Amino acid sequence: MRKKKLALFDLDNTLLTGDSNDEWFNFLAAEGALDKEAGQAAKENIVHRYREGSVGTLEFCEYFLQLYVPHEMPTLIIWREKYVREWIIPRIPDSARELLDSHRDGLVVIATATNRFITEPIAQELGVEHLIATEPEMRNGRFTGRVAGTPSLREGKVTRVLEWLATRGQALEGFEESWFYSDSINDRPLLERVSHPVVVDPDARLRSLANMRNWEIISLRKTLPV
Repeated sequence: MRKKKLALFDLDNTLLTGDSNDEWFNFLAAEGALDKEAGQAAKENIVHRYREGSVGTLEFCEYFLQLYVPHEMPTLIIWREKYVREWIIPRIPDSARELLDSHRDGLVVIATATNRFITEPIAQELGVEHLIATEPEMRNGRFTGRVAGTPSLREGKVTRVLEWLATRGQALEGFEESWFYSDSINDRPLLERVSHPVVVDPDARLRSLANMRNWEIISLRKTLPV
């Protein structure tokens, strides 16, 4: 009988060689939709503090969701298609696609802190049906700049994964083997819940933790393990 397997994947700086929120900001600036110079310092500051674990989850998510508020949905959808094609697909290494393919005999899920609007087409490009992402609040067909429900960050990502599994009549403990791949110390709570935590091109704090815990460390940007 085939084992029940679950493979969870972070997206930014894990399956992608970059951060999709960061690239969306850069894309909007390139399109003339925002003032890059005015917003660059604030964006770099919040990304840095999120990566090191010192910024609140709502603050981080809603900073990026504010970028959507001034724009009509038809315009955002047109931009999104160009963004994924020109800015994201080139950031998907073949090794990431190969790693995903190696888990197709089980349940494959992308669990990301980034919002669903920009990550859903990325998951589709990667051939991943199941996506757990931060849900942006909508009102009258427009983004409000706020988060709906629990942000998919840190402990919230664990909550969202467990809730999603429950909707399927499943539980994390019901899988004989479970993996989670991530680059960030922010994902420590979920890494500690799976049977096979794997860190991917990790930040310094996660690398240190992985070494202490004897977690596997890999790179999707090189051909050999780290």
